[in-house]
Amino acid sequence: MSKRYDLKVNNTEEGDDGSERGDKAIMITFFTAPKAFQGHIGIIQRNAIESWLRLRPQCEVILFGDEVGVAEVARELKVRHISKVAKNEYGTPLISSLFEKAREVGKYDVLCYVNSDIIFMSDFLKGVQRVIQWKKREPFLLVGRRWGVDIDAPWKFNHADWEKRLRAFVQKQGILFNQSYIDYFVFPRELLNDIPPFAIGRVRWDNWMIYKARSMHVSVIDGTEEIMAVHQNHNYSHFSQGEKEFWEGPEAKRNLKLAGGRWHLMDLEDVTHILTPQAIQPTPFTNHLRRFLQRMRRSPWMLPLEFPLAVSKRALKRAWNRVKELK
Repeated sequence: MSKRYDLKVNNTEEGDDGSERGDKAIMITFFTAPKAFQGHIGIIQRNAIESWLRLRPQCEVILFGDEVGVAEVARELKVRHISKVAKNEYGTPLISSLFEKAREVGKYDVLCYVNSDIIFMSDFLKGVQRVIQWKKREPFLLVGRRWGVDIDAPWKFNHADWEKRLRAFVQKQGILFNQSYIDYFVFPRELLNDIPPFAIGRVRWDNWMIYKARSMHVSVIDGTEEIMAVHQNHNYSHFSQGEKEFWEGPEAKRNLKLAGGRWHLMDLEDVTHILTPQAIQPTPFTNHLRRFLQRMRRSPWMLPLEFPLAVSKRALKRAWNRVKELK
């Protein structure tokens, strides 16, 4: 895919001390579909949205959906709100509708879908800027792992050192989740078209997104080393059957089917490049080879070989142990 895209930039970027810097800063449209703004979920979603609004240059934020409190919070925080979004029979918003509408109405040419419980800091825009400068207006998909941490109260964004405090808190109390958890996607407007009607907030659709980009030969960059995405931990009380429904419920199963099965699921171990402090580096070939072999093992045509291979492996292990005993 070689289609190029245009960028809207801010010619002056405000520094941490309020001064203006001369380098061009990328403008981004964030979009998400929050849950109801009630209880703990309401607190952490406000934290997330307020963090996006504090990025400089200021980004556009679009809240989708008609859950309780979304319209009120959008008015309070002065962000865009689009209530009408396609849903499935369970009342769950569809990813395809969110992405389509964000492409249609977003002000800026670089979009970021992000889950509504993720806090970003200044390193986010710096990472995005580096990727865009590296790609020179060629398509890309920027993703990354998340840090999970317990936050139970509104974060004090009015403190000048709120970011420093948060980073220290996460480094001390947080846990870096594995490569399967993908909470944000940064991409040019034209990239992710023809998305199946996945249910938001359920598994598998995020893994399909990486597969989709890879199948289009688009660079997929892991920004984990340079971008601290803070996931505010929460329970699964918004599911009638709790966490099990999130992983194994009918909507999760449908998402897997819509993705085309497990062969079409990828995660952060399948990226093409890694954003490091020094450069954007290609993923080592050995990583790609290891992932290919892992994917081959779970492919449908390998299932008939699983049992004989397992038996052979055990037999070889017993024989090797016997040889060591005879030495």
